[in-house]
This record gives sequence, structure tokens and C-alpha cells, in this order.
Amino acid sequence: MNLYDYLYQAVGTLLPFEWAQSTFIIRAFIGLTLLSLLCGAIGIMVVNFRMAFFSDTISHSAFTGIALGLLFGLNPWVTLVIFGVIIGLGIIKVKRHTELSTDTVIGVFFSTVIALGIAIISARRGLSRDLQSYLFGDILTITEIELTAMILLFLLAVIYIWSTYNKLLMIGLHQDWAFSKGVNTTLYEYSFAALLAIVVTFSIRAVGLLLVTAMLILPAASARNIARNSGTLFWWSGALAFVSSLLWPIASLAWNIATGAAVILVASAIFFGTSLYNLARYRR
Repeated sequence: MNLYDYLYQAVGTLLPFEWAQSTFIIRAFIGLTLLSLLCGAIGIMVVNFRMAFFSDTISHSAFTGIALGLLFGLNPWVTLVIFGVIIGLGIIKVKRHTELSTDTVIGVFFSTVIALGIAIISARRGLSRDLQSYLFGDILTITEIELTAMILLFLLAVIYIWSTYNKLLMIGLHQDWAFSKGVNTTLYEYSFAALLAIVVTFSIRAVGLLLVTAMLILPAASARNIARNSGTLFWWSGALAFVSSLLWPIASLAWNIATGAAVILVASAIFFGTSLYNLARYRR
């Protein structure tokens, strides 16, 4: 038995359902759990930085990254990640060196990458047949190589968040104030944009490029409904994201729907539930 066989066996004992003992189900469960926890943690910064539109642009840039990979005969998942990081860093670069508002810069990049992707697909019409799995995602088909990449990304992201969380919160509150306190805002902006782009492109594997922004926003938004401070906000966001990753197989099987849609619907239900709780709390 290799290391993954032991891992599958250990995780399989934690899943109480007979249908969940298949290797591909266990692999998907591990991958989605890691991505959900990452999105829950990083989503806090996305909400604080008001970067929902940014993450949406990165997810839609995947459309062009995939098209470029298919066009040149490269692995689409590699070109997807590389192109997403380039777009993310490009947005930060232009934002810092122009007088344009952030929304305007992101809007320019958003429309450009979409138009470029459509241009490539329309020029090579045969490529459109290969895009469906990227639009909707399919976590059930991930390979051990992809799972290994997700584990490495998770470990690197945990180290990054652990060492930069307070500084990123300071930048989110007020960039000039953070700079006056000695925070290298340039470094943290670029590094966070790169990490966010990588997490977004990996998450497309789970829920597809149409739903990936929701995977980032919903746990953090739900956590803000019930958290008392920034410290508990982090843990609540991670916990609610983890609950979403636990319940998706049940929702997917019960409603016979795609796994990506099941994840987001569960996360949406949690958001509305915490919103009602928050409303009831403030009415007392």
C-alpha cells in the first residue's frame, strides 16, 4: 500500500455511507474539503478587500487560459493557473500605477479576457466541445496528481495566511494606515493576488468557473453574520466552509445535481440561515 491507500482507508472509515467508500468519492471528498477550507480562510480577505469582482475576473480569465491551452496543445489546467496569476498580478499593477478606480481596472481586464477567450473559441470552433467540464467543474474526476497539488497548495496557503493574516487585515481596513505602520503593502497586495488567483483556478476544478466566486464569498459572508470579532471570523468561516464540504454528497445524491451546484446550494442555505439568526439577534 502506498501513502494514498492509507489516506483513503483512514478517510473512508470516517464516512458512514457505503456509497462513499469508493476511491474516487474519497479522493473528491479530500480535495473539496481542502479547497473549501482554503476558500473559507481567503474569502475573509476577499470580503474585506472588496475583491469579489476581482475573483470573478480571475475565474472568467480561466476561460481564456483553457482556450489557450487547447489551442496550443498544452495541459489546460497548467495554462489556466498561469494565465490566472498573470491577470491577477496585472490588475494590481495597473491599479497601483493609474488614477483609475479599482472597479474600473477590474472591469477593463474582465471584458478583455472574456473577449479574448470568445475570439479564440470562435476562431477554432472545435475547441468549444472541451469546455463544458471547466464551466461546471467535476471534483469526482480529480486524479492523485491533482490531489497532491491541492495538498501542497493547502500547506503553502496555511503558512502564508498564518504569517500574514494580521497585516492583511490592516491593509483591508486602511492601506495608508497599514503603510504608516511599516507594512510592505506592495508585497502583500501582489502576493495575496497571486495566491487568490491560484486558489480560484484550482477551485474551478471543484465547482466550475461559473460558481467559483460563490465558493469564496459565501462562507466569509456567513461568518460575518455570527462572528463577534476578526479572530472568531476566521474560525467561523473555515468551519462553515468545512460543513459545506461535508454535506455536498448528500445534497448531490438527494437532488441528483452536479457536485459544484450542490456545494454552493449548501453554502447558500448556511448563509441564509446565519442571516436569519443575525436578524433575530438584533431584534431582541
